[in-house]
Amino acid sequence: MKFSLSPLVSDIVISVYVVLTLALRFVFESRTNLSPGLSIALGACFLVILWVLIKAKVLNPNWFGLFNSKK
Repeated sequence: MKFSLSPLVSDIVISVYVVLTLALRFVFESRTNLSPGLSIALGACFLVILWVLIKAKVLNPNWFGLFNSKK
């Protein structure tokens, strides 16, 4: 049995994840002297984690109903 979240919960988790990682990057990068390349790489790593969770069907985003479903 695979662990899977409902579409609404997935949308909320994704939104909170994006806001928290963006805030973490702003705080971390303001305290350290980080080059733009490393900043982009850090952001890409955060996005890859999210992409893997969606591809593994742990997160099932509905994008808050903005797009038509594939039914």
